Amino acid sequence: MDYIKVGKIINTHGIKGEVKVFPLTDNLERFDDLKKAYLGEKKIKVELENVKYHKGLVIIKFKEYNNINEILSFKDYFIYVDEEERIVLPENHFFIYDILGCQVFDSMGKNIGIVEDVIQASSNDVYVIKDEKNNKEYLIPAVRQFFLEINIKEKKIIIDPIEGMIE
Repeated sequence: MDYIKVGKIINTHGIKGEVKVFPLTDNLERFDDLKKAYLGEKKIKVELENVKYHKGLVIIKFKEYNNINEILSFKDYFIYVDEEERIVLPENHFFIYDILGCQVFDSMGKNIGIVEDVIQASSNDVYVIKDEKNNKEYLIPAVRQFFLEINIKEKKIIIDPIEGMIE
């Protein structure tokens, strides 16, 4: 089974077993529909009893834990969901984890490098492409005019860079 990180527990909240979660998603309300999740590397299955929001964080109460002492050890754990519970994106929109690791080529078939990171900016994302062979890094704005094809299944992206974008 594949899992997707949706948040990170950053602290406890109160004494009744609630945790503060830093969301790893743009859609904060996605926690409203969650019934179950998995905690940490061991994927401890939990049921969500209550979800509320405070200052950009998610406050979650799990049914299995009722006081602060039971949840202290979960600090810094990631919260995962089953892949089938991931949200459905509109066409030509992708999850960052799907983009990472994609091989990038130009329109002539030249290998540019691998997507190493995605910088989220207010206007658009920027893909950080690492060329290991030449020890270079390229920043490509994630806008339609530069991208001819994104094939997540084959982990392949074809771009049409403007002059000076790739040296």
